[in-house]
Amino acid sequence: MIFHAGAARLRRALAPVLAAAVLAGCSATPDTSGASPARVSRPPAGAAFDYQLGGPYRPGDDVRVVARDRTARPVRGLYNICYVNAFQAQPDAKRWWRRERPELLLRDADGRIVVDEDWGEPLLDISTAGKRSSLAGLVGRWFDGCADSGFQAVEPDNLDSYTRSKGLLKKSDALAFARLLASRAHAAGLAVGQKNTAELLPERAGTGFDFAVAEECARYDECGAYAKAYDDRVYVIEYRARDFARACARWGDRLSVVLRDRDVRPAGAKGYVRRAC
Repeated sequence: MIFHAGAARLRRALAPVLAAAVLAGCSATPDTSGASPARVSRPPAGAAFDYQLGGPYRPGDDVRVVARDRTARPVRGLYNICYVNAFQAQPDAKRWWRRERPELLLRDADGRIVVDEDWGEPLLDISTAGKRSSLAGLVGRWFDGCADSGFQAVEPDNLDSYTRSKGLLKKSDALAFARLLASRAHAAGLAVGQKNTAELLPERAGTGFDFAVAEECARYDECGAYAKAYDDRVYVIEYRARDFARACARWGDRLSVVLRDRDVRPAGAKGYVRRAC
C-alpha cells in the first residue's frame, strides 16, 4: 500500500477529536461485535510474514506483511505493522520517564520502580483510570507517528506486564488500558494487534483488537486458540526449529508462521535466522 500525505493529514485532523473522547472516558468503546472500523484495514490472513524488530532490512520477494519498530520506515507495497512498547518503558528511555513522567512508572510499597528483569524495562503504572488516560495520550502520539509514516497497523507490546508486576497490577487494568489503546489506534486509522497473552483471548470481543502477533504459540500449544479468536489473522514467530516445524505442520496452511533468531537480527548480521513455511 502506497502512503499518501493527504490521507495522513486527514487522519491527524480527525484523531484529536476522537482521542479526546477516549481520554475523557466518555466514548470510543470498542466494537464488541469483533468487526473493525470501516476505515481500518486488517492484515491479510495467511500471508508470508517477516518480523524485523532487531533492525530493518529488505524483505524477501515472498513477504507480504512485515513488522518493524516504530522508529523504522515501513516498506512500500507491503502491509506494515508498527511495533510499540506500550506497557513498559524502553531501556534507553528510562531517564526520560524518570525526569519527565515519574508518576507514570509503577512503584512498589517502598517507592522502588518495578522492572521487568528479563529486559530491564520499567513497568508503566496502569493501575488507575487517570494514569491509563495519561499513558494513552502519550502512546497515542506514538501511534500517530506510525500512521504518518505509512504503517497500516500497530502492535502494542507487553500486554502481559501485569503478570510481572508483583501483584500491583490486575488483569482488569491491562484490559482497560488495552481498550483505550485499541480505540486510540483506530482513531489514527490503524488496525491493532494483540501481542501474546493467550489467557486474555476469552476477552477478545471487548478489547477491540483486530489480529494477533503470537510468539511461540506452537511451543506452548496456543496457536489454535489464537486462530479461533482472530479468524486466522495470526502472525506466529517461533524461535526453535522444532517448534517452527510443528507450527508449519499444523498451521502453515492457515496462519502466517516464521522462524526467527531470538534477537531478531537484521539480514547479514551474525546469528540471523529467518525461515517461513
